[in-house]
Amino acid sequence: MNYTFIETYEQLITSCEQLTNSRFICVDTEFHREKTYYPELALLQIANDSIAFCIDPLTIKDLQPVLELLSNPAITKVFHAAQQDIEIFFHHLNTMPSPVFDTQIAATLLGYGEQIGYADLIKDVLNIDVDKSQTRTDWMIRPLSEKQLDYAASDVIYLAAAYPVILDRLKKLKRFEWLEDDLKQLSRKEQYQVDINTIWKKVKGHQRLSGPQLAILQSIAAWREETAQQKNRPRRRILSDDALIDIARQKTSSSTAILALRSMNQARLSKEDAETLAIRVTAGLNMPKDTWPSIPKKQKLNFNDDALIDSLTAILKIMAHKHKINHTIMASRKQLEALVRGERDLPISTGWRKQHGGQMLLDFLDGKLSLHVESGVFKIQN
Repeated sequence: MNYTFIETYEQLITSCEQLTNSRFICVDTEFHREKTYYPELALLQIANDSIAFCIDPLTIKDLQPVLELLSNPAITKVFHAAQQDIEIFFHHLNTMPSPVFDTQIAATLLGYGEQIGYADLIKDVLNIDVDKSQTRTDWMIRPLSEKQLDYAASDVIYLAAAYPVILDRLKKLKRFEWLEDDLKQLSRKEQYQVDINTIWKKVKGHQRLSGPQLAILQSIAAWREETAQQKNRPRRRILSDDALIDIARQKTSSSTAILALRSMNQARLSKEDAETLAIRVTAGLNMPKDTWPSIPKKQKLNFNDDALIDSLTAILKIMAHKHKINHTIMASRKQLEALVRGERDLPISTGWRKQHGGQMLLDFLDGKLSLHVESGVFKIQN
């Protein structure tokens, strides 16, 4: 399949009209985010089963025809590892593609394991070796070479050929419906919105703090996130994690003292930023004690808990083997630990995971099921 490089708005209108009646379109993006908070869209690739386009968003500023395609409920939007692409559409184009299909998620139900790469999937499904030579290319530089465009277009051209095969395999196994909840999650805006009030949990070293130190960290980490968004710069280029931890640990509420910290040597804060940061420290110190954030203490697992988790893993492996999928797709060990601790708001407790394994885990924990060996074979018994 050939492709067309779209560089004008008029070309874009024509190309999108050609895709309007498609049953599905395969979508991929090339982007940069090394120096920005939000990913910068550098190229947009779209294909159906007969035509393909590479669209240049650096020369075409109005992408409304694309937005209409992405929001058309009659067209399935097919991605591989969709989250980063959808994040771009959410932040850059203010739209959420729907309905969506993710071939990486679908592949897990066909026995490929977790997070199979695009090239490996195409090799297995189509027996085609994907060119990887342009993986590290700079997509923001113009003009794009023919080799770059060939590489970018192939991502959606091969995906358009593989998608019907994957879909057919899922339907033959009667597993297409299993994907419904997982795919719906991809179109939830909450997946791509940052909660500035809990972003402190991502600061490296926050576990070493407590009490008012955590209140300060919450306040200044929120400031860093807001500033990074406003300036469109990576959060750690605004202020390092080490600097946040030092300020919170020492409860530094003076702008002069903040700028004097050793961990601030690489920071490029203005005097105004330092003063705002000092105000945020004071705000953290003044938080009522009953509103301080805290780090939940995890109950240490005992021998019995470990044995229970091993038993739950055995049940999952039996069920996963039956369906010829990897048991970790159903639940990770961390989730099984949470299950043993009494948590129930987990992926294993909903949807296809509950139906094909999760309910058995719950029944086992409630004493309704047992494990036994019969003729050397591990079995589940009611």
